[in-house]
Amino acid sequence: MKQVIIENPIINSPFEEPERYFRFTEDGITNEINEARRVSSYFIPVPRPKKKSKQQQLSFGTEWKQDRIKENEFINQVRIRVAKWRQGGYPGITRISSRLLEYWQRSEREPRLFFCQIEALETLIYITEAAKKYGDSWIENELRKANEDANPLIYRIAFKMATGSGKTVVMAMLIAWHVLNKNAGKQDSRFSDTFLIVTPGITIRDRLRVLLPNDPQNYYRKMDIAPPDLLNQLGKAKIIITNFHAFKLRERNRASRLTKNILAGQEASPFTETPVQMVRRVCRELGNKKNVLVINDEAHHCYRRKPESPEERLKGDARKEAQKREEAARIWISGLEAVKSKIGIKAIYDLSATPFFLSGSGYPEGTLFPWVASDFSLIDAIECGIVKVPRVPIADDSMTGEQPTYRDLWLRIRDHLPKKGRKTQALSGEPKLPAILEGALKSLYENYEKYYRRWGQNAGAGTNGLTPPVFIVVCNNTSVSKLIFDYISGWEKTLSDDSTIVVPGNMPVFSNEQNGTWSRRPNTILIDSEQLESGEAMSKEFKKIAAREIEEFKSEYRARFPGRDVDKLTDEDLLREVMNTVGKPGKLGERIKCVVSVSMLTEGWDANMVTHILGVRAFGTQLLCEQVVGRGLRRMSYTTVARRLQVNGKTVDLEAFPVEYAEVYGVPFSFIPCAAQVQVLILNLVLKLLMSALLRNESQERSCFLVLQDIVMNYHARN
Repeated sequence: MKQVIIENPIINSPFEEPERYFRFTEDGITNEINEARRVSSYFIPVPRPKKKSKQQQLSFGTEWKQDRIKENEFINQVRIRVAKWRQGGYPGITRISSRLLEYWQRSEREPRLFFCQIEALETLIYITEAAKKYGDSWIENELRKANEDANPLIYRIAFKMATGSGKTVVMAMLIAWHVLNKNAGKQDSRFSDTFLIVTPGITIRDRLRVLLPNDPQNYYRKMDIAPPDLLNQLGKAKIIITNFHAFKLRERNRASRLTKNILAGQEASPFTETPVQMVRRVCRELGNKKNVLVINDEAHHCYRRKPESPEERLKGDARKEAQKREEAARIWISGLEAVKSKIGIKAIYDLSATPFFLSGSGYPEGTLFPWVASDFSLIDAIECGIVKVPRVPIADDSMTGEQPTYRDLWLRIRDHLPKKGRKTQALSGEPKLPAILEGALKSLYENYEKYYRRWGQNAGAGTNGLTPPVFIVVCNNTSVSKLIFDYISGWEKTLSDDSTIVVPGNMPVFSNEQNGTWSRRPNTILIDSEQLESGEAMSKEFKKIAAREIEEFKSEYRARFPGRDVDKLTDEDLLREVMNTVGKPGKLGERIKCVVSVSMLTEGWDANMVTHILGVRAFGTQLLCEQVVGRGLRRMSYTTVARRLQVNGKTVDLEAFPVEYAEVYGVPFSFIPCAAQVQVLILNLVLKLLMSALLRNESQERSCFLVLQDIVMNYHARN
């Protein structure tokens, strides 16, 4: 099938229920528009064959095709009932709930709420207040059955919302709905004024402070969530925000290793908290409150592994990654079960863009959490213009079924990269990348320069708080990230007299070199988001390679905040502050243009200036692809424009956001192919010809590769 090109995939308003969608066929997505709302469905991943041919290795079945899309029947049935209830004027609910729904949707409000945010609350309100009155008790019965199978000790309801579609606002709406109803009817057991909000890391925990009514930037006031005469009532709520790591049982008493070994045979360790003691520590601020409401942010990290399933035969990095995921999920859900046992949980509300089971969970990889009640997918968000459009290299006839070279880099370069655990000393000296990876970096950087020049030519960028566009690289381990970081930002060369000089990085905008020394304000940073998010100390290995940037940021911190004692900040606090303020005017990270990450960047990393993403790690499913691409989906502008479409011979006018893009290499993401991706095909064709040539001399191959790459880049620049 000929590859379709869609210039601008925005075909719906963000403020109205979607009315049209691009049609899928057995060959993938088309540019044909159906005039209806897309039904909720999810992509069924196909396992890799145990014995793979070269072509199967390079094209592992991550394409969105009609025969691999499974309809979410339960969600679609709930959606129909909620829509009918909406059209009937929301009967059967409390006066407060009716007032809030009207307040959230009034035409003159600013900022306006997205349809998907309203629908999430409509769904929850209908299930809680109205469903049983109108013969729909089956909804709660289905949810409880799903929980009995997967979470027998707790009751969860999940809301699937694409990254960038405003989940934090939905949390604020949810809290306001509960607290105001509880205040109006103290004896109404359906509602609560006590909340435990659990996040996957420190970044999100800190960012969700906007859900505290006494926070100066609270969303209830900023996003106009509650009527002015009811705002003060929200201050009566008890809200704790924590990261799931707080559920880990801590050591209470110190003792030697020998003493611990002697007493190890006891059922309960005298040196470790009991679950009851952990709950008392985490929930201390709730006082005597019982039956709390839990909100799980990025809830796909919280699940109980299916015990009766056989152990999946994962190997290498995939096995280690699955074990880490399972351990984190176990701590999270065990912590909630302990809270339920000690003080009671009324219900758990899950919010996630990707509420799916991954490999190692005991469930088929890519299975949707069966307690999901509402769905607004990434493709819905793209068609409504709520997020950036991810643009990946697309296939062409010359690829003979394989993925384009720069779309699935990992399988082509993994054998030529350093393994995890390789000593840092072995990575010193001039950084040399595999030719294909070097080509991908340079090609994507060349595109970044266009964005950067456009930003520099914008006279109002500074006054409007627009920081430079951001380029991110997601790596599989510390050794690879250090190699790429040195290549991009610069490295130290030892001269014959044992003195050193800083060699500039290969990408001028990202280089940390200035006049033969390190710049006092780095353009590129190296981080390990997994270590920083846990709140625990970073490894010695990472601290060693990050020592210079830590000192540079300490110097900048002293200059910016002369009255503060930087020595009271831990290295982890400092790097976390830099990472979390990338793209934030007036903050430590405002000038950062490139982030090289040792592991997956956290979901809470909400920099909206990300324009380019390079994946240097394995991607086995569309779920992992979506999670990485999600770091670049947040829009930069929310100013609407008038858009005119031609749909099936009719003219359609709608209020929409202008299209924004995120350029993505190395992530085999299958989505809407856009026109700007065509230029990549030329480079792919050149690379394919080169790769098939019989060049046995490595240096000769590298020289030929870089010459051909320069020719193609010059062509890009002229066109």
